[in-house]
This record gives sequence, C-alpha cells and structure tokens, in this order.
Amino acid sequence: MKGKLTTASLFALLSALYVSAQEVGQAVDSTNHSQLTENNPIADSVPAKRNHLLRRFYNYFKNANEDKTLIKKFDFSVIGGPHYSSDTKLGLGLVAAGLFRMDQTDLITPPSNVSLFGDITTTGFYLLGVRGNLIFRDSKHRLDFTTYFFSFPSAFWGIGHYAAEHNTPSSYKRFQTQFKIDYMTRVAKNFYVGVNGSFQYVQGSNFTDIEQLGGEKTFYNNTGVGAFVLYDSRDVINNAYRGIYAKIDQRFFPKFLGNNGTFYHTEVNFNAYHKLWKGAVMAYDFYGVVNKGDTPWTMLALLGGSYRMRGYYEGRYRDNDMVEIQAELRQRIYGRSGAVVWVGAGNVFPSFGHFKLDQTLPNYGIGYRWEFKKRVNVRLDYGFGKRGNNGFLFQINEAF
Repeated sequence: MKGKLTTASLFALLSALYVSAQEVGQAVDSTNHSQLTENNPIADSVPAKRNHLLRRFYNYFKNANEDKTLIKKFDFSVIGGPHYSSDTKLGLGLVAAGLFRMDQTDLITPPSNVSLFGDITTTGFYLLGVRGNLIFRDSKHRLDFTTYFFSFPSAFWGIGHYAAEHNTPSSYKRFQTQFKIDYMTRVAKNFYVGVNGSFQYVQGSNFTDIEQLGGEKTFYNNTGVGAFVLYDSRDVINNAYRGIYAKIDQRFFPKFLGNNGTFYHTEVNFNAYHKLWKGAVMAYDFYGVVNKGDTPWTMLALLGGSYRMRGYYEGRYRDNDMVEIQAELRQRIYGRSGAVVWVGAGNVFPSFGHFKLDQTLPNYGIGYRWEFKKRVNVRLDYGFGKRGNNGFLFQINEAF
C-alpha cells in the first residue's frame, strides 16, 4: 500500500532536530562553562551541566546505535514526527526498534529484534503493527512474526494487468488485520525447516464501483497453515553485509478452516549480499508468488509497497501470480548516514502460461539511511515507476 508510513518532512524534521540539538547542546555547555569561569575562580575544575533537556535529547540519538544488549536486557528507542504524502495527506508517524538477547550469556548469536510501527493521518488512515525475529541460543531455533491492522481509504482497479492499465479506479475503504508466524529449527549449517501459520481479515466498504470485484464478496477471512525450507547465512537479519537468504514457503488454506474456498499459496524468495568497497554493500532480491485454487481478491499477489517495486501503489497491479527482481547498492556516506540506489522490475499474471514479457513494469529509486540502532536503519526512499507511480516511503529496517 503506497502511503504506508510515507514521509518526506518527517526525516527532514528529525535531521534538523538532531543537528539543532547537537548545536544547542554544545552551546549550552559553552555558556555554562563561561559563566562559571567568570564567577568562580575554580570553575575550570567544575564540569558543565549535562542534564539539560536538549543535551539529553542529543545524547539519546547520539548513542542510540551502540550495541547495549550485553549490558541491558532490552535496548529500545523511539523516533517519530509529522509527515505528508499525496495519498494519506498530513499525519503523524512513529517507528521504534528494540534489540535484545534471548540468552545474555551467548555472545556469538546475533541479537533478537522487535520493531513497532504506527501512523495516523487526516484522511482517516491509521496503522499499527509489530514485527520481530527471536533468535535462540546458537541460532538453533528461530521465531519470526508480523502482525498489524490498518484502515485506509484505498483504490481498486480490478484484477490483472489490463485492468490496472485501463480501468478507472474504484475508491473504497479497506480495513485489514493480519498475523503471521514462522517457527524454524536448524538441521544443518545455515539450513532450517519450519512450520507457519497465518490469519488475515479484509473488509472493503463504500465501493464506488463494486462491479470491479466481479461478483466476489467485500470481506474475507483467510486462515492458513504451511511449511517451509530456509537457507540463511546472513551476518545480520535486518541489515546484511554478506550472506544468502533463500526460502520456499508453501501454505494451505483449506475450506474447513473457515476459508471461502480451498486454495494454495507458494512464495519463493532469494536474497544475496556482498561487500564491494569500503562502506558499500550490493544486495539482490528475487521474489515470486503463485496462487492456485479459489483464491479471493484479498489474497492475490500485490505488486508495490514498502519493500518491493517501491513507488507503485500497492494493489493497483494484482493477479494470481507475480515475479519481482531488484538490485540495490548501499553506501555508507558519513558517520551514521548512508544512501542507496536501486533498479528493479516486476510482473503480475494469471498463470505462467499467460506470462507476457512486454507487461513487465520497471522500477528504480534513491534513498537515505540513518543508523537508528546498531545495524538497524531508518530509511527514506523515493521510488519511480510506470504511469506516474512514484512516491516517498518511510520505514524501519532495510527493504530486503
């Protein structure tokens, strides 16, 4: 969904606050020291006050990216502010990140993480969600989870590439809540097998052209169970500098679990990372989705969003199957700041027998990165696509 935590002014505001806090904090220290020197002959031996509000604000962000998981049970920080986008208008966004160790005596296993994201805007859009990765001792077991709910004044073009290109969008209000959990165990070096479960409820209302649903219901409950195999040699889950991530996920949505009909959902994901030169990482991503059976419109593959084909309105292009590919160059610039550029492409289609190469959509963009926590980046991306699909996206953690 384009507009999910989108912002330009938020990051500008935060950067300005951070720089201002640094400058004011230094000025406060200098002023305090000058006043003490004038009035007290032993002032040189008296430290300047460090508890000023602006100084504490500055120190909060200055030290936020240090790894404190060895001395603190839970290292948690919050950042947020106002923003504006063409889809959701004026709003207030919030992102937070927490790092912790499931076993503080284990210094080899990477820290676990949890992220909170939320947003509310003047158009009536609101969003609240949590995602995390729990890594157990020696990385033998892992639990990944994502849950969120949102309400969004959205648009629906219909199903298929032709509908997205030629139909006039129907406006509607979309409410969605979703939960997904993966549990895996390591069976060989970097190789895992696991099981998962998911639940999704979507309700659409106030359609201006309900005929575009093709007779389907306006709401669906979808409950699924599945299994997957995973190879993961990344050094850090949410911001890898090296390694490979490869996953095949097969989920089953049977009618007896309350689904409207029985259908199957398959996802294939392959990522690779390697260093190029000092401060530079090259990242690659391939993603594919295949749906078979009585798949409702709410569970079709959606092109676009905050992680792939950035800049495209998530859901404008939707169909049974989808493939996407992207490559991203990530460069640390100075201190905790960095920049990225990416190129990509994607395609939605009803089945592989109806795949059309000339319907492939281009994608490219640029982004800014700021290391909010240790190896946890806040990102501001601007993505470009076909037919005026472009826009800002603000999120925590890398896109892939």
